[in-house]
Amino acid sequence: MNLHQPADRRAENLAAGDVAAERLAVEKFAVGQSVPRSEDPMLLRGQGLYTDDFSLPGQAYAVMVRSRNAHGIIRAIDCDVARKMPGVLGIYTAADLDGYGPLKCVVPFKNRDGSPMRKPWRGALAKDKVRYVGDPAACVVAETVLAAKDAAEAVEIEIEPLPAVISAEEAARDGAPLLYEDVPGNIALDYHYGDAEAVKAAFATAAHVTRLKLVNSRVVVNAMEPRAALAAYDDARFTLYVGSQGVAGMRANIAEMLGVDAKAVRVITGQVGGSFGMKAAMFPEYICVLHAARALGRPVKWTDERSGSFVSDSHGRDHEVTGELALAEDGAFLAARITCFADMGAFLSPMGPFPGTLNIVKNVQGMYRTPLIEVSSKCVFTNTSQIGPYRGAGRPEGNYFMERMIDIAAAEMGIDRLALRHRNQIRPQDLPYKTASAVTYDSGDFAALTKQAFELADGEGFASRKRESRKRGKLRGLGIGNFLEVTAPPSKELAAVAFNADGTVTLTTGTLDFGMGHATPFAQVLSEKLGIPFEKISLVQGDSDRLVIGGGSGGSKSLMHSGTAIVEAAAKVIEKGKEIASHVLEAAVSDIDFSHGRFVIAGTDRAISVMELARRLHNGGAKLPADAPQSLDVTHVSEGPGGATFPNGCHVAEVEVDPETGAVEVLKYACVNDFGNVVNPLIVAGQLHGGVVQGIGQALMEMTVYDGDGQLLTGSFMDYAMPRAADVPSFVLAEHSVPAKTNPLGVKGCGEAGCAGALTSVMNAVIDALADRGVRHLDMPLTPFRVWQALREAGGRGAGHSTR
Repeated sequence: MNLHQPADRRAENLAAGDVAAERLAVEKFAVGQSVPRSEDPMLLRGQGLYTDDFSLPGQAYAVMVRSRNAHGIIRAIDCDVARKMPGVLGIYTAADLDGYGPLKCVVPFKNRDGSPMRKPWRGALAKDKVRYVGDPAACVVAETVLAAKDAAEAVEIEIEPLPAVISAEEAARDGAPLLYEDVPGNIALDYHYGDAEAVKAAFATAAHVTRLKLVNSRVVVNAMEPRAALAAYDDARFTLYVGSQGVAGMRANIAEMLGVDAKAVRVITGQVGGSFGMKAAMFPEYICVLHAARALGRPVKWTDERSGSFVSDSHGRDHEVTGELALAEDGAFLAARITCFADMGAFLSPMGPFPGTLNIVKNVQGMYRTPLIEVSSKCVFTNTSQIGPYRGAGRPEGNYFMERMIDIAAAEMGIDRLALRHRNQIRPQDLPYKTASAVTYDSGDFAALTKQAFELADGEGFASRKRESRKRGKLRGLGIGNFLEVTAPPSKELAAVAFNADGTVTLTTGTLDFGMGHATPFAQVLSEKLGIPFEKISLVQGDSDRLVIGGGSGGSKSLMHSGTAIVEAAAKVIEKGKEIASHVLEAAVSDIDFSHGRFVIAGTDRAISVMELARRLHNGGAKLPADAPQSLDVTHVSEGPGGATFPNGCHVAEVEVDPETGAVEVLKYACVNDFGNVVNPLIVAGQLHGGVVQGIGQALMEMTVYDGDGQLLTGSFMDYAMPRAADVPSFVLAEHSVPAKTNPLGVKGCGEAGCAGALTSVMNAVIDALADRGVRHLDMPLTPFRVWQALREAGGRGAGHSTR
């Protein structure tokens, strides 16, 4: 480099070695590299800011008063004694919240007869009735948490008890106690999809029909960070610090319920210690603290305790299903029929009906050629905590229903279970493939992926391992769990790129990280597209004041939606940069190329990096005409990707059962997945690990139990088992990636896939181990007692699955 050149001109003529060094620095963090999560050092040092870490001067503290009855008429709420207690600032009941809107269910479904689904009014606090244990009836605000707790215990609620109903199927029976007088049979929605006559005809002509009753068991979400909220009101504007899955959506919901313009609400979300779908919703406590902050003129904070979260958070899953699969003589699938009772709990959460209806429709087909699908679901109110989305929200369960039916059908027809799957898998030459659910798959290589997974798991060696287990008195089983998920549909998303005066770059987008590690892969994409040093990029997602729009996170869509927006925004930065660089480099715009982070005059070594160009724009070193762009900053709203994506995989679990105790041990776990182009393999592996462990937890140990009066018997970690490190083996992971054609990065969602693979493979593995003893099916969770009991009831030996 000529050191006698002006500094600006030297920057335009980087030596080849300098350019190569810059390129290597960018490639180290390029798409496809396993870059560690950038936020982890901060979190490991305890420097994260979760909702409870936020505090404001003069804040007061809220405690909720919850119903101890599952069902009953509120005759009176006596707050007189509590109001006089030291430190109490206010006590609020439903009467104080008159004028606010309801917590809404946004699902637009209609009943099979075309009538609208029933959506009973739900205010923030119970007014005339309580409908589940934990139903909030009052909110106490005091100077300290302890003072608020004391006063909450002094609030007396007179409730006339009513009979409770805790099972969806029981609640739909004639004569069952009604939660709402205007909801006959407790049925919020009588959902139907499919051509019933065509499906009936397919079953009538089938050579074989498999029928199976299944339970998709209820789970308590148990996010590591309990829900919390801190509200402030100042100058006619509300601010809410809250864990969420998207601040723009939360702001819109709050504004609608409060009856104010969205500009009068600001939502701030810091780090989020897990959500899995649950924290996306509005909850009663948020309205209570917002109301209290305005009424008292000071900030009000509420933080749940674990005992409260067990009964106040939405729960997940909870479907009672009859699955039917019609097959031709050669094993070809003719039709699948699902009849479902989907428990809604006592209220409709915003997305409550989705998992048991449309998401089963979209996902029950999986990777198989199934010409006809019929799904009939009754979404039913019960005297239990409301049901909301939980990691997959109908996707894992749709796959689970099909995979269990395939194993049963294979055993009944005497066909190898792997061969039956292969016979029905959609082939590469079939793509694009329009399914019976009207979804079109764009990519995949399902048979090859399944074969690779079976080899990775050493499926051929399973028979010898089974014999070895038998010598030790143990039962060994191998389970195959294929899955294909339909991710969230396209929607608008923001990507704003701002080049700051200090040499850093801020990326703003409307998805939200609640543990997935967005900052790193998003920065990898932006770094690769613009040549910006990875360490210079910071991510903003959690402040609604900085978002013009935002779709939030959910449905394994974040990288497809934000990634598409980032790619499009980067193209706009390049477009602006070429025009600016043409003035700086004194060349025509048409002569400016962009490559590896540099604007180059074509055919010359005259160039300037995007970062240097941004620096000059900030320090006045670039003299531009008035009609030229004055910065590289871009705020772009993308219309979204071209469609959903279809992550898929084959998971193979191997278990050993002790027949004397019923204890199940997961010995081996291998999986091959197609997530399209993988931006960060390390983060994808972490997402898989977490999802698989959650699936294992639901399959083997997590059990939500209500008694006949609607009391939650598993209301703490003393009663509710959660998977630990000792419960899972090391995972063997591999990729069989086929790029998606629906988004510019070719990526597919991965966040929910682990659950789908684990539920199917682990459940199938345990039943495979028990099959030689005549056990055909068990419902999750496969606790030691349930397994031991099933073995005792089965008695002798029976025909089992193929052990291939």
